[in-house]
Amino acid sequence: MEKKRQKENQTNIVSFIPNGDYYYKKSIQAMNSGQMDKAYKYLKRATDLSPDDSMILLQLAIMELEGQCFEEAYDLLHRAYQIDPDEPEIVFYMAEISGCIGMIYDAKRFAESYLEMEPEGAYADEAAEILEFVEFEKDDFEELEASSEDLYRQEQARRCMEKGDFPEAIDLLEELIEDKPDFWSAYNNLALAYFYIGEAEDAKALLHRVLRDNKGNLHAICNLAVIAYYEKNDEELQGLLEVLTKIQPYAWEHRYKLGATLALIGQYEVAYKWLRSMQKRGYAGDAGFYFWLSHAAYFSGHEESSKNAWAQLLELDPDKEGFEPWRQLENTYELDALEHDREYIVEKLQSEYESDRIFGLFLLSRSAHKQEIIAHPKWINVEQYGPFEKLFLAYALGHKFDEKNKLEASFLRAVKVPEVLFEQYGKLTTVVVPMFQMWFALCERALDGNYRFTNPAAIAGASDYLFRSSRMLKVTKKAIAEQYDISVSTLSKYIEEILGFLPKSEDQ
Repeated sequence: MEKKRQKENQTNIVSFIPNGDYYYKKSIQAMNSGQMDKAYKYLKRATDLSPDDSMILLQLAIMELEGQCFEEAYDLLHRAYQIDPDEPEIVFYMAEISGCIGMIYDAKRFAESYLEMEPEGAYADEAAEILEFVEFEKDDFEELEASSEDLYRQEQARRCMEKGDFPEAIDLLEELIEDKPDFWSAYNNLALAYFYIGEAEDAKALLHRVLRDNKGNLHAICNLAVIAYYEKNDEELQGLLEVLTKIQPYAWEHRYKLGATLALIGQYEVAYKWLRSMQKRGYAGDAGFYFWLSHAAYFSGHEESSKNAWAQLLELDPDKEGFEPWRQLENTYELDALEHDREYIVEKLQSEYESDRIFGLFLLSRSAHKQEIIAHPKWINVEQYGPFEKLFLAYALGHKFDEKNKLEASFLRAVKVPEVLFEQYGKLTTVVVPMFQMWFALCERALDGNYRFTNPAAIAGASDYLFRSSRMLKVTKKAIAEQYDISVSTLSKYIEEILGFLPKSEDQ
């Protein structure tokens, strides 16, 4: 009898396993109480548990849209629409997001579909506004060469390229081209992906194929010019420039591509002409647009226009502060400022010694050629980098480190040492290069030995003292201590500490 009762009790037990609907309801409760961060967290969890629930996907997409995360919103809405294409609210938001990311004809199509479904619906006025916007803007857009599904696949590939996942991007683009053999923009993106993995010949062959089958394709000509510029093929570049400077594009997309390409390769006056023409017509560009407009303006003598464009850039991307084109020009004529010597930095980045490579990455953070070097497919090979090199690359790219993390905090103190040395010497010259090389050789060993770098100013002073002493220069500990605002005893302590990390002559 007892066993029977136990069996009956077991069959009546209800196992509680939260599902997507549970977290969706919790997200609604959080929204109603104004806890938007919690609401977002619950919705993310709901989509993980119920990835085929179109309404949960829709709600998360709306939150992403409100946060200006347009690509994430489009992904979610695209999935929701594939699941439930007859839901009016999903159709309306497909119109909204399509307009946000520039897919103007999709915005029109979805807005019209929504009004057919619900002519007096909750979003009828907004849908009508989208149609008015499309009518106003349509003259500045060319007819699309592919369907929205094809564009979506290309967008996925572009995002892979931005993340550095070029093999995945290549697979997506090759599959897309196989399905859509006349989708020329996919060919151009595939060529760039080939170039970024170091397959320059394959990239050029693909671009020449585009020009054979789609004569005058501006993107292909621009991409060939960029490759010739990076490869320092002056003869080929000159021939392409003769073509590019004669082109008179009308569409904004083409003006932007032409202007940015010409600015990159140093043809500033013509670049400014096209980019400025877009700005005059009310073009609201992205950060890249204002970056190239500012450079083209400054180096063609339009300083006020350059500074205005740079101010707009900083509103979109504050991390660009410090890389103003006028600062680059000032440093161009400091021939002994090696942090602005592109060839010198590239030489360091490609050295067989890790200490040289992290030195190069540190210089990259301060170089006027930073954007150009980062964009080159062969000069930075993240896949072959060790953990310390990746930290220095993150530093060069402006990554925000977590000072509560012991490893990252130690790294920040380590990188503070050459920063202090830079403050003392103002710029990197051939005279002080050996001191920095010594420091980065030391730094490599010290990081490997889990050294804590507790007093960066004292370590910098110790490095300076050892450098000057090794060069038989007149120097005293007292003078160095005063220069770095430390005591003589502290300086002596850190001289002893870093001597233990200095590489012996047979090491390098």
